[in-house]
Amino acid sequence: LPLSLSLSLSLSMAVWDLSVTVEDLGADAPPITVSVTSDLHIGGVILKLVEKSQVKRDWSDHALWWEQKQQWLLRTAWTLEKCGIQADAGLIFMAQHKSLRLGLPNGLTLRLRACFSGPVFRTVLGICKMLNIRRPEELSLLRPVEEKKKKKDKDLSEELHDLTEVPLTSVSRPCLYNGMPAHFADSLQTEKVYKMLSVSQPAPAPEAIAKLYRPASVVDKAHIHSRWLDSSRSLMQQGVQENDRLWLRFKYYCFHDLEPKYDVVRLTQMYEQARWAILLEDIDCTEEEMLLFGAIQYHINKLSLLEPQTMTSSPAMDDLDSALQGLEVKLDGAESSPQDMLENLTAPELNDYLKIFRPKRLTLKGYKQYWFKFKDASISYYKSKEESLGEPIQQINLKGCEAAPDVNVAGQKFCIKLLIPAPEGMNEVYLRCENEEQYSRWMAACRLASKGKSLADRLFQSEVQSILSFLAMQQTNPNTHTDDSMSINTHSLVSPRYSKKYKVKQLTPRILEAYQNVAQLSLTDALLRFLQIWQALPDFGISFVVVRFKGSRKDEVLGIAPNRLIRIDLGVGDVVKTWRYNNMRQWNVNWDIRQVAIEFDGNVNMAFSCVTADCKIVHEFIGGYIFMSTRSREQSDTLNEELFHKLTGGHEAL
Repeated sequence: LPLSLSLSLSLSMAVWDLSVTVEDLGADAPPITVSVTSDLHIGGVILKLVEKSQVKRDWSDHALWWEQKQQWLLRTAWTLEKCGIQADAGLIFMAQHKSLRLGLPNGLTLRLRACFSGPVFRTVLGICKMLNIRRPEELSLLRPVEEKKKKKDKDLSEELHDLTEVPLTSVSRPCLYNGMPAHFADSLQTEKVYKMLSVSQPAPAPEAIAKLYRPASVVDKAHIHSRWLDSSRSLMQQGVQENDRLWLRFKYYCFHDLEPKYDVVRLTQMYEQARWAILLEDIDCTEEEMLLFGAIQYHINKLSLLEPQTMTSSPAMDDLDSALQGLEVKLDGAESSPQDMLENLTAPELNDYLKIFRPKRLTLKGYKQYWFKFKDASISYYKSKEESLGEPIQQINLKGCEAAPDVNVAGQKFCIKLLIPAPEGMNEVYLRCENEEQYSRWMAACRLASKGKSLADRLFQSEVQSILSFLAMQQTNPNTHTDDSMSINTHSLVSPRYSKKYKVKQLTPRILEAYQNVAQLSLTDALLRFLQIWQALPDFGISFVVVRFKGSRKDEVLGIAPNRLIRIDLGVGDVVKTWRYNNMRQWNVNWDIRQVAIEFDGNVNMAFSCVTADCKIVHEFIGGYIFMSTRSREQSDTLNEELFHKLTGGHEAL
């Protein structure tokens, strides 16, 4: 034999000792030493360990963790040599599933078994299957934000609901027994927990709400979004230990395939996340909207105290999908079909007298009336109706714009705030309508146009009706008799800003007036209506990160929305520029200098480095939203996990 071959053979056949700590034997137990050769596979090492431990138990969930390299050795067919393991490697033999304290959107804390060895994406899949939450790709785990603690406060231990005995199911849609998954029906304790998951819980006392973390600025909001875990790495790799506390939250605001019949827990937790975002002022809304949110919450609380209802579609919500899709901000990257192109050729028009205002610095708001024409995805305006056959004063293309409401129903103010993309940033335009009907038509048209759709789109009428019903809910009837003696906890229905601004005696009748407009809704309809109004808020679904754009000397904010990226001035809070995903050609991450570079149509390029979060979080948000846009109703039960990791994984994943 050649000398080199004989040397390598003798090295691989050489026996050496490998020390492995077995976690189950206790912290004080000495490591177990096994004799191995470099060509022994990982499975062989585990077999030797089990035999030498002389403990008879089920070891099937155990695997080797390499502490020094922070990685799991899950490929049992690989040899020690291939893994690069030598005698000084500090290996630990431990269970892959461990106990975790999980905080849910409704404030409930569960103790359950979660996978610590697979990617977080798969861990969330397992948790959601157990809790009966469909579309788990919309959720993820993040490290909790510390609540305010005062020296006077006693260290109260949180209430934990133990689900460690409930198995992690492998079935995509578990069998239901008495309206709940069979694995929850095994004991009265687990039944009680499932009811708490699927029914809205009463709000805590005002003192408890005051202790919750409330973001005071956009930087505080960015601080929260910097705490998301990396979906492509395991819990152990990210320093999460057994019995640590994490939050489970909706991360991607694209709610696909929502079915009240099957989504009892998902719908309730979605409502709770929306409710707390509003109460803790994580998202801004007007006073009228806040009173309406308070009224719907009050109604939901009343219905939830009754015998829990099973969630079914009511006749009023049979057209649920179109109602939700009309308000849901969605990606719109699909190519037009020949039928859509034909519809666009014969698209209807909107014509009306409206008032327009273009704000400039150091000028007061002055609206001027013109004759407006809306066709395809653009607005043209003329001095008068008679001159509309000629050239317009200006034509504004609304594709890619932002359309936000600026409405006060009581004050009969119906304005549409438009942010129009321009090379130098965003141009601001206000349109003022005369009444609800005119506003609802033009607002619906602007929203569709922002996605590149015309008035011929089938969603136009449902969008108009959604806006009209939303405005009707904000109207108060002064003649409606409300029982002022009725005691309601207004502090748990509106945000602290309005609790400080008004006394309980002032808020109570106003919430009860708004309540008259929603009192006839069923529990399911009330939850859906709350979510619809939440989705219609201008700041809905925006996650914030503080960044430094290439070529800039100051920090700015990057808003990541379901269909666009937004550049926001940190000092003033104004939108500087918007880029839509469907105009994106490619994005790259330079992992060495931690910089994200994105190229859009028309040779538009931008690059930035992250200040408050790892650039992997931004990369994962962008890739995640693009992945969400690929889902279809036909493949609603299949999840392309490989595609998710291709779009969101870092250089380690590749």
